[in-house]
Amino acid sequence: MKYTRLTKEQFEELHQEFSTFLATQTIDKTEWDTIKKEKPEVAEQELDIFSDLVWEGVLTKAEYLEHFSKSHIFLFQCFDTYVNSIVLKSVVPETDFLTREGLQWLSDNMFTDTIEMKIGKKEFTEERNSSIFELIQQGAFLSDGLLYKQINSIIEG
Repeated sequence: MKYTRLTKEQFEELHQEFSTFLATQTIDKTEWDTIKKEKPEVAEQELDIFSDLVWEGVLTKAEYLEHFSKSHIFLFQCFDTYVNSIVLKSVVPETDFLTREGLQWLSDNMFTDTIEMKIGKKEFTEERNSSIFELIQQGAFLSDGLLYKQINSIIEG
């Protein structure tokens, strides 16, 4: 398996897509129920293959990622061979970017000396989607890129 298996909730959300996936392998509901009962290892393989297909599709489309921690915000824009990053760090210890108040504080103090900002670019050393998946495994999530674009437009101003 290249990525991780989808959660039970994700499979429920993608029920129709999973049925279509099984149908492409000429597996109908009756046969799927039989496979689950009599050949659970084959059922597990099918779940893993489907999970990888879903992840591959999501990661291929991924353009922006965000990762928030108490004192840092990591913003990423992903391209084919590299990723650009904007890292914001609060130098005020009591700041907590995981709260609404912390984000309001960021907004009020964005261009003061209480926020350190670093801009970076990193070439992907492994396959693009695997690199993006690794960021997700570390806590990043897909985003619309609004925050990245806002800060980037001010930086490039």
